[in-house]
Amino acid sequence: MPNPKTGTVTMDVAKAVSESKAGKVTYRTDRDGNVAVPFGKASFDTDKLAENLKAIQDIVVKARPASVRGTYVKHASIASTFGPSVTLDLTDF
Repeated sequence: MPNPKTGTVTMDVAKAVSESKAGKVTYRTDRDGNVAVPFGKASFDTDKLAENLKAIQDIVVKARPASVRGTYVKHASIASTFGPSVTLDLTDF
């Protein structure tokens, strides 16, 4: 749904369209610490999906607050819309 907070409702339509075409991605978090972010489509080749997933991993690791102790990312999985999920190996986190 269009929402001014996410930038989908704006008076500067040209800027919003150019940002979207440039690859701007928004993500959602909930109070339990879950992060939901799209990182590609099923039509993308494997290399592009891996590159996008690596970029998301880097962003999540950079966003870690200094006050957090212990394991920051405990579980990660990917899934298509209404598809089964695949658990990711977190040895690189």
